[in-house]
Amino acid sequence: MASPLQPFPDEEDHLDETFISRDFQNLWRCSLKLKLIRPECAKAFHAAGSKLVLCGRDSEKLKDLVQQLSTMTNHQKNTHKPHTVVFDLSDTKTVLNAAEEILRYLGHVDILINNAGVSFRGTIVDTGLDVDKKVMETNYFGPIALTKALLPSMIKRRQGHIVAISSIQGKISIPFRSAYAASKHATQAFFDCLRAEVKQYNIDVTVISPGYIQTNLSLNAITADGSRYGAAEVAQVVLSAVGQKKKEVLVAGLTPSLAVCLRNLFPRLFFTLMATRAKKERKAKDS
Repeated sequence: MASPLQPFPDEEDHLDETFISRDFQNLWRCSLKLKLIRPECAKAFHAAGSKLVLCGRDSEKLKDLVQQLSTMTNHQKNTHKPHTVVFDLSDTKTVLNAAEEILRYLGHVDILINNAGVSFRGTIVDTGLDVDKKVMETNYFGPIALTKALLPSMIKRRQGHIVAISSIQGKISIPFRSAYAASKHATQAFFDCLRAEVKQYNIDVTVISPGYIQTNLSLNAITADGSRYGAAEVAQVVLSAVGQKKKEVLVAGLTPSLAVCLRNLFPRLFFTLMATRAKKERKAKDS
């Protein structure tokens, strides 16, 4: 029987959402899809004077976020009332319609920031293919559909910046996260390819890979040293990375960062450690 889709406490959980922002004396139109770091990221861009378009599946939650932003007082610049667009990231048809609406509203998109959508934990043998497809639809196909929908306008203007908020699991695979890790590996590969292909059009591509974000849901860290980054910190990293046009940013503590290096430099040792980890987690679950 397929394991249900569910958020797990040591990994980021997301909800599709779009921000169109104006900041650093430039017109930025950004699309972000976030849940745990969503409010903090929206606050960071809003406080910096960004013009936001918030998009997601739940109109009531979007209204609540707009209300939160309207009550903020720590503004660095003049602020703008956010606009909202409702759509489901996992439905590529609605993504295309949303992109058309955004272009009608703004005229063009300068910066698109992609992050998506559902977390998953379960053994491979017990996970049905429909679950793998669902995770890929939300975490991979949705973001690339939005990217492809908005990319032609960037190419035409020979200007733009595309950001993918991936995950450290786009670089290393952790036992019992197969569907999630696969979707993030695909995301990493797609945007690495995109970066090379659109360089000639003066379009920048950034991949941001958060580790384990400390939130109300992340009660237990899975890293040995317990290293975590708070949602507010990640939001500031996103803001800074966009401003500096960085190609890649790993937002993680010492242990997960070393794990990425270990996977690349000493793969056999990494595989052994992951097998040991899987054995311990299975034993703990069965006990």
